[in-house]
Amino acid sequence: MVVRMRHTKSKRNRVRSHHALLAGKFVRCGHCNAEILPHVVCSNCGYYGGREVIDVLAKLDKKERKKKEKELHQHEEEVAESGATLNAEELSRR
Repeated sequence: MVVRMRHTKSKRNRVRSHHALLAGKFVRCGHCNAEILPHVVCSNCGYYGGREVIDVLAKLDKKERKKKEKELHQHEEEVAESGATLNAEELSRR
């Protein structure tokens, strides 16, 4: 079978110009400074819009909960002392 009306190279390329993928856009969580998608609850701390929406500690087992509480408590102490916030990478390293 022969194509009756063949598309030119320019027509093909114009159509394909809108097929490019865009890089994901991330924002920083206002509470723990982790990178998250915009308009999504932070999976690290459970905060959205400056208030706690999900209790992340309730979903963890005992060992993980103790570790997470220690990290959050350390972070809050450091913020109170220095006034600066840690990013998510620094929090996970500690």
